Amino acid sequence: MTTTQEHDAAVRRANAALETYTLSGDGWRDSPGETLQHVLADLLHWCADTQRDFDAALERARARYAGEGVPRG
Repeated sequence: MTTTQEHDAAVRRANAALETYTLSGDGWRDSPGETLQHVLADLLHWCADTQRDFDAALERARARYAGEGVPRG
C-alpha cells in the first residue's frame, strides 16, 4: 500500500515534470490537460524512435498504480 506521503510525493514529481515541460514566466502555455496530451504525444514519438513499446509501458504503469492501492496515512 502507498502511504499518503508517497502518493503526495508522486503527485509533486508529476506536477514538477509538467511545469518544467510547459510552464513559462507568464504561466501555463497550454491548459494542464493540453500539456499532458503534448507530453504523452512526445513520449509516443520517443518510444517510436527508441523502439520502446508505449502501450506495454502504460499497461505496466497502470498495474503498478493499481497495486499501490489507496493512500494511507
